Parts: sequence; structure tokens; C-alpha cells
Amino acid sequence: MNIYDLSVQATDNKDISLGDYRGKVMLIVNTATECGFTPQYEPMEAMYEKYHSQGLEIIDIPCNQFAGQAPGTDEEIHEFCTLRFHTKFPQMKKSDVNGANEIPLYTYLKSQKTFEGFGDSEKALFMAERLKTIDADFENNSDIKWNFTKFIVDRTGAVVRRFEPTADMQLVEKYIASLI
Repeated sequence: MNIYDLSVQATDNKDISLGDYRGKVMLIVNTATECGFTPQYEPMEAMYEKYHSQGLEIIDIPCNQFAGQAPGTDEEIHEFCTLRFHTKFPQMKKSDVNGANEIPLYTYLKSQKTFEGFGDSEKALFMAERLKTIDADFENNSDIKWNFTKFIVDRTGAVVRRFEPTADMQLVEKYIASLI
């Protein structure tokens, strides 16, 4: 199996094959509208505008599994993102990224790139402390830890990098630019 064998559901419930993105660089991200990391939509949209014509695709998958920070319908979430952050990249159906109902894409992504830590910034230390109260073993499993975890897929379909939500968005952009 490879990433091109998988699909995601659009907000109209149509399946979108990731094979449609063959030869593109993909940033796949689980998002939420009421999260402290929600402002990351702004640099993601800037990257999309800068690199889309060169082959970048952003796959936005809203997820309500982390403190209920993605309430609302798919339509309400889309309206929020387009009005507040002027997003133009595709937004998929709200989905689970962990657990019994996680979508197959996330099962695959987590099998390719596991959790390697939050780093040592103030936000990273805060996230680590918070997660210890939710999952004492969080450091030793590949589960998605929070909203705005990003996976980067290169033009050959290889999952080449996982960025946790605490990662500096300039580093994310630098990495994507190296693949474009």
C-alpha cells in the first residue's frame, strides 16, 4: 500500500483519491477552529499561495478529537476558515485521526512517521506537560497528539516528515520549499 491508494472524503461526501495528487508535494494537516494553533492557517495559506502553482497541495482535515476544538458542521468550519484566514486550499470532511474511527489515511501516516517529540520551546514544554495528564505514555506511541500536526509527502508519495503543532511554521515552509 502507498499513499496514492488512499482517499479522503470531501465535505460533500465524495471520495477524493490521493492518487489525484501524484507528483505533488502534500502537506496533510488535522485542524481545528478553536485551538491555540488555529492562527497557523495564516502561514499555511501563504505557503499555498506561494507554492501551489509549483506543485504544493494542502489537505486540511478538521478534527474534533482534541478538547472539542473543532465544533460545528463542515460548512461552518469552512466558512470560518475562508472568512477569517481567506483559505483557498481544499478542506475535507471533519474526521477522526486517532482511535477506532480514525480514517485510513491517518492509520497510514502514523505508520510512516511516528511522534518524535515537541521540541524544547515554551509551547513544546507546555504541550508535553498537558499531554502527560491525558496520556502518560504519549511519548511512546505514534498517535496524533493535538490539532495542527502536519505530515509532508514528497512528489514520489513518500511520507518524509512529521511536524508537531509546536513546530515553527518557518521551518515547515523551509522544508516544503526544499521539496518544491
